[in-house]
Amino acid sequence: MIESTESRAVLHVAVGVITNAAGEVLVSLRPNHVDQGGRWEFPGGKVEPGEDARRALAREIEEEVGLRVDAARPLIRLRHDYPARSVLLDVWRVTAWRGQAHGREGQRLDWRALRALDPADFPAANPPIITAARLPPLYLITPEPAPPYDGFLSRLEALLDAGISLVQLRAKSLGAEAFRSLAREAIASCRARGARILLNADPGLSLELGADGVHLSAARLASLSARPLPSGQWVAASCHDPRQIERAGRIGTDFIVVSPVRETRSHPGAHPLGWAGLHGLLEPAVVPAYALGGLGSADLGPAWEAGAQGVAAIRSLWEAPDPAGWLRDE
Repeated sequence: MIESTESRAVLHVAVGVITNAAGEVLVSLRPNHVDQGGRWEFPGGKVEPGEDARRALAREIEEEVGLRVDAARPLIRLRHDYPARSVLLDVWRVTAWRGQAHGREGQRLDWRALRALDPADFPAANPPIITAARLPPLYLITPEPAPPYDGFLSRLEALLDAGISLVQLRAKSLGAEAFRSLAREAIASCRARGARILLNADPGLSLELGADGVHLSAARLASLSARPLPSGQWVAASCHDPRQIERAGRIGTDFIVVSPVRETRSHPGAHPLGWAGLHGLLEPAVVPAYALGGLGSADLGPAWEAGAQGVAAIRSLWEAPDPAGWLRDE
């Protein structure tokens, strides 16, 4: 009799993404004799019955690699069904810790740059964790630009200089050639400052213009049956309901944006999800997700607690009088 993945017991595991001053993350090598042996993983371990995940994280990190966790916040929570068992990964970004990392169980440890992590070297459940670790907590969505575009580009550059590192260029009102022209300049500005930019446009345009990827509207997502860009290019999608979230995961998007959390001026008739509704939608998600809809810097904490990667923002970030201060608040 074949066991259903719905009925089998789920192993709850607390996992830590621990970063040092150089921006490298701590990984450990699984012993060859265990399941997924010979692969690298983020340190952590089983949550005991009745144990809080945050407490389990601190206990497991100290037992496994000798570090004391002083501060941590949720990063991503996801379930993965292996042939032999199912796991629920409760992943935390460790923001403060003490001690000298060493393999207390005899395992090999290494500090590695995030960009150097190869998902193929990790267990099958880990690629979304690597993606979440690489993504910033803030995702800027540009407002509709109006000519002349010098002011638009100047504002974008000011936000990039303040620390924004992930941008979606959204300009639905522009014709094809005007969009291409603006996109080329926006891409150049992001390149010069080490930021990534996704185009809310046809996926082929991202490749043509040299952007970092594409952001799929809900309508464009519905028209696709497979990932529209190769690995190395980012693919994101806008989602509003469980069906869209499931589809985004199935076609292999890297992350999603879920909205609206609150009422917004741009979509006054849309029913807001609230934090509880957002949490419910994200429970089955298999990729990182940003919360969108009337949110600002004070909402990062609630967004993380609801299971989101962070906050996507348009007006609250674009119109912030002190964007550097806005970013410091994160």
